Formats: sequence, C-alpha cells, structure tokens
Amino acid sequence: MTTSSLERITVEPKSTAQACVIWLHGLGDSGAGFAPIVPSLKLPSDHNIRFIFPHAPDRAVTINQGYVMKAWYDIKSMDLHNRADMTGVLESEASIHQLIEEQIQSGIHADKIILAGFSQGGVVSLFTGLRYSQKLAGIMALSCYLPNADKLPENLHEANKTTNILQNHGAQDEVVLMSSGKMANKLLVEQNYNVQWKTYNMPHSVLPEQIDDISLWIQKQLT
Repeated sequence: MTTSSLERITVEPKSTAQACVIWLHGLGDSGAGFAPIVPSLKLPSDHNIRFIFPHAPDRAVTINQGYVMKAWYDIKSMDLHNRADMTGVLESEASIHQLIEEQIQSGIHADKIILAGFSQGGVVSLFTGLRYSQKLAGIMALSCYLPNADKLPENLHEANKTTNILQNHGAQDEVVLMSSGKMANKLLVEQNYNVQWKTYNMPHSVLPEQIDDISLWIQKQLT
C-alpha cells in the first residue's frame, strides 16, 4: 500500500468513510489550522466524509528572510510571475498524489475525493487537481492563484476537464490580491472549466457565511 510521508490530522465520520476531503493549509500554518472547521460545516450527522488535513514539510521561505516554516513550496518574491518555486510545487503535488492513492486503496474512489486548499494550499490543490489522471469529485481553491501566474499548468489532464472547481477570494485580501485569483479564474473560464467564483467581504481569511456556502458545495459534490 502506498503511504504518504505527510503527517496529518484525520477527522473520521461516525459511519464508514465513503468520501474524502483533503484540505491543505496556507503558508506557516499546519493541518491544525483548518481541522476545527469540520463542525462549523454543520454536515448531516450521518455524513460519510473523511477529512484529512496534512501538514506541509518545514522549509526555508525566501520572502520571510529564509525563516523555516511549514510551506508547500518556497515563495521567492511577491511578483506573481516569479512567486512559486516550481520544484517545491511538484514535490508537494507528488505528496498529495500519495495521499489520494492511500484513500483509493482504502476503498474511496477518486471521484469521491475533493482536493481543497487555502492560500498556498489552494495553489497546490488547484495545480494538482488540474493535472491529476483520475476524475476527482471537486477542486476547492480558496484565496489563491496559479503557480504559473498568467498561464494554466503544463500537462493538464482531460480527466478533470469537467470537474467542478470552487474559487473564493476576499475583496480586502492584501496577502494574495484578488486580481491574482481573478487571473486564474479567467484562464479557467477561457478553457471552459466548470469553475464557480465568489467574492466575500473579507481579508485573507475565511468567514462564517463562506463556510456555510462551502458546506453546501461539498455536499453537492459528494452526494
């Protein structure tokens, strides 16, 4: 059995898991940052969704003076066209592939798995989902951008060409400007991806109204 090297927090449903949400945190955070969101989703008590909140590996982050923190990839500059270290992005993609494979081998089909992420985690989830070779249930990209800035990733896979994608962004986001999220959205729309965009009156964060909307979206993809 393929086993991911990523440590993680797993929240199991009361019944046997038949679906899964893999949710990636942002820069400097950990899986513990988003794990408490599960009760806030107010899912039906008999839901069968496993939530996995992996911890990114520790790495030096250039824009933070080389300080070592949990990061899915190095951020080299604030310039969107030179921000993401693609070596790190690809390493994280491989780790997420292992997580997905673990779920498949446990009996959960790929089309019952949602890749979700916030900020850096959203970048990796979107990048990985668009390139993944089996159809996923959905891709959720919160307050993030594409690592290739103004172009879609290379080696897109047809398996997820029709997969539903949810993009959310805060109108007051000063960490990841909304324009970078809109750039990604424009590219996806132009290539006829099934992408849903919604803006919220918030900074670089999530808020209760948005969590309610996310809950409905997750349930729609997994039921």
